[in-house]
Amino acid sequence: MITDRERAAFEAGIKLGALYHQWVGAPISRESASSLEKAIENAHIQQPYMTDVSVRLDRELMIPNSFGYSELSGLMFDVELTVRVNQASCHACIAREGEYPMMRIEWMDEDAEISNP
Repeated sequence: MITDRERAAFEAGIKLGALYHQWVGAPISRESASSLEKAIENAHIQQPYMTDVSVRLDRELMIPNSFGYSELSGLMFDVELTVRVNQASCHACIAREGEYPMMRIEWMDEDAEISNP
């Protein structure tokens, strides 16, 4: 039997992977970065079990090409999200570690205060 805690960790990993692979390569500029951050947040908060998502893009890595925009890369992501399955929560992130965008679980918790519909 899979526990709610294990399911929450699985859901967090799936959501990070989906977010990462859905958006890498999108056209971006420093001027459009904040609207893309909000679009990513608004799109992904709709998914089952999501309770919170925060997306920040590293504007320093946005070097315009000859057409005036960059392509979103994994190194630009600073993402935190929380999923909740019944009483189990998992908080995970995408954050740069050296020259690689790592996905990891930050913390997990179980309590009885909030439950998913």
